[in-house]
Amino acid sequence: MERIWIYQADRVLTSGEEALILEKLKEFTGQWRAHGKKLTATAEIRYGLFIILMVNEAVEIPSGCSIDKSVYILKELEQALGIGFFDRLRIAFREEKNAPIQIVSKENFGELVQNGQITGQSIVFNNLVPTYPDLDSKWEVPLSQSWHARVFLKS
Repeated sequence: MERIWIYQADRVLTSGEEALILEKLKEFTGQWRAHGKKLTATAEIRYGLFIILMVNEAVEIPSGCSIDKSVYILKELEQALGIGFFDRLRIAFREEKNAPIQIVSKENFGELVQNGQITGQSIVFNNLVPTYPDLDSKWEVPLSQSWHARVFLKS
């Protein structure tokens, strides 16, 4: 099973930034280790917004220290490019499948739900999904089917 970590940029990346990030992450994943053992890892970028790091846990399980190293490389990229990857209070959504993705603060998201601009059918991104197969079924889901519903939808 492939364990994943999703980092959401605070804005859409340029093609040059994507290329640089993928180059740096390819270099990083090529030498990434846990307790001296090589991790089988890759990285990808989706929608110009989401960096996804993947480790094949069937080969080797990442350690806390190795996960910390992945956070460190993302922090370096964040500093070098002036892009935020760690603001968990910004929510990515789209009004419907294939519509443009928008990123707003938690407060603005709540206001948009209250005034009906975002509904239970609006698509949200659950960046907490833990495995690669979950990307297909649990990452990009209607608000009503995500953890966001507990916070933003009133019964």
